[in-house]
Amino acid sequence: MNSFETDVKRAIISKGFLAGFVLELLILWKVGGDSELFRVTVPVISTFPYATAWLADYQSGYIKAYLPRCGRTSYICGKFLACGIAGGLVEMLPCLLYLRFAKNAAALNPLLIFFSAMVWALLSATLAAISNSRYIAYGGSFVIYYILVILHDRYFEDIYCLYPYEWIQFQHTWIFDEQGIVILLSSLSALLFLIYYNTVRRCIERV
Repeated sequence: MNSFETDVKRAIISKGFLAGFVLELLILWKVGGDSELFRVTVPVISTFPYATAWLADYQSGYIKAYLPRCGRTSYICGKFLACGIAGGLVEMLPCLLYLRFAKNAAALNPLLIFFSAMVWALLSATLAAISNSRYIAYGGSFVIYYILVILHDRYFEDIYCLYPYEWIQFQHTWIFDEQGIVILLSSLSALLFLIYYNTVRRCIERV
């Protein structure tokens, strides 16, 4: 099993993934997909599964034993991709169950939920790499999320492309419709990867 497969397995069977899945499902079931609570928990719960995995390896010293077996690039890419996939799935899977079984379920797009949650999970992982702090990793993505919400609601209503709520349930006209949002979020993920890769590589070169 390669580094990527190992990381994905670790992320999906983690306690953080299970806790996030159950918590988001309860939120959707109790207050619905069009609630403020659901929207603001996306950047938080998406970080539960694997956002600080690299930091845990680095601080515990486990990385010293693991790196020689998989290589630096494989290790970094595996951590980043597993974080994004697990972060997206921990939000998308509860949404699928909610849409399937809840009566009068709010219209949610599982694909947009996945990509939006993926971006926030990857942002959290990047903040963890930059700051070496789990607190900043878990709280930073939520703070940035809420700053974007406030800036849109109070000052820049026309700049809806950077409005996090729009990424979940879009209300405006986008080029290529929902695929336009996917392209934007994929581009943000690619930018985060460049930052994450260079930051982590500099750290592990000293290991």
